[in-house]
Amino acid sequence: MPPRMRRWIVRPATRPLRGAFRVPGDKSISHRALILASLAEGTSVLRGLSPGEDVARTRAIMASLGVAIGDVDERTAQVVGTGLGGLRAPPEATLDCGNAGTSMRLIAGVLAAQGFDTILTGDASLCRRPMGRITRPLRARGALIEGTIDPVRRDETAPLVIRGLTGGKRLFASEQSLSVASAQVKSCLLLSGLFADGETSVREPTLSRDHTERMLLAMGAPLRTMGPVSQMDPSGWDGVLAPLDIEVPGDPSAAAFWVVAAHVVEGSRVQIRGVGINPTRTGFLEALRDQGGGAGVVPKGEVGGEPVGDLHVGVGGTGTLRRSAHVAGELTARCIDEIPALVAAAAVSPGESRFEDLAELRVKESDRVASLAAMLGAFGIEHRVSSDGMTVVGGRPRGGAVIATHGDHRIAMAAAVLALGAAGETTIEDTACVDTSDPDFVTILRGLGGEIEVSG
Repeated sequence: MPPRMRRWIVRPATRPLRGAFRVPGDKSISHRALILASLAEGTSVLRGLSPGEDVARTRAIMASLGVAIGDVDERTAQVVGTGLGGLRAPPEATLDCGNAGTSMRLIAGVLAAQGFDTILTGDASLCRRPMGRITRPLRARGALIEGTIDPVRRDETAPLVIRGLTGGKRLFASEQSLSVASAQVKSCLLLSGLFADGETSVREPTLSRDHTERMLLAMGAPLRTMGPVSQMDPSGWDGVLAPLDIEVPGDPSAAAFWVVAAHVVEGSRVQIRGVGINPTRTGFLEALRDQGGGAGVVPKGEVGGEPVGDLHVGVGGTGTLRRSAHVAGELTARCIDEIPALVAAAAVSPGESRFEDLAELRVKESDRVASLAAMLGAFGIEHRVSSDGMTVVGGRPRGGAVIATHGDHRIAMAAAVLALGAAGETTIEDTACVDTSDPDFVTILRGLGGEIEVSG
């Protein structure tokens, strides 16, 4: 069996899930910490980085650009920053982002301002994802970047060819109003703004996750934020980013699946320690609370400018879901990566749950709206799909389902969680993709008392 065709067989839970554990370090913060530490002047210490393959791609690319990155121990990396002017041409011009859209979009903002040529590419899935949303605004500020035209989507995709700026040219001012809230696009433009002569302004329709802004402010960048507007004005700035010394909090997107798992399996009591509770990332908890569930949150202070807390499910009234969900608008933007987990919760909740404004899910690792609909269909859960939304009618998942993940880690994990409440065992195909974000998923599920078999 090819390595990308690992299979899971998940059996229905026969007893409540029990346990206290930590999830991997936040993937979004890990990407940003590695990139910004590389651009700082001085040595940064980054603890608890995500162990997933996506973050490993960012680390490898920054190292190829001349940044010294070493391991202090298995959980801690030391990054010797080059400063904004110290990156150098990689030995090979083509840089492979694998499946990591965050790597490609954020690093493109940095490379667009350099004096050497590079090419950003990735796997087949990443090379189908739309990149015009970054190439167009980067070109508008003087970058020499071109994607590959996808005749079906009528958009640019990877590989992205980035030509170096020569003759002392620099990027210039940029003012962008995004039609869709996107932390990746916003971060790409802000990172390019570190190298620009003029001001960078990015306005979103609603505020997306703000990890880049928090980190830039902590490092001394000339950034101002006002709700969904971020402005960077380099005039009078010395161009120096201070090094980081941070502990990356646990990934709330990974935690969401375990919160939902504890609701799927009645009577479960689960504690997830040290999770990031940045309000731009906790929309999934609000959605679950609206259903009569959710998790108790015990704040544990701030780490590196990010609020952290422990999540408790099955304690203090956080138990079985009793109502349907309605996720739309600003709430959707704050839980876009957790929608697969929320759909799994809706599938076992009474009534009809509605999820709206999901257009962004159509261009993730898979078309997640279509993938989730196929998953629900395989489990025998009634559902309806529109162009940018879906309705889920709660029921009992049937046994014997065979789920295709389409190489999407979040579809694999959503199916595994829902399988705990099914009438019989579930087969989930092509699950090696989970290594991109949560390689500990199987270990954690077994530790909680779940039954999962791995083959391939």
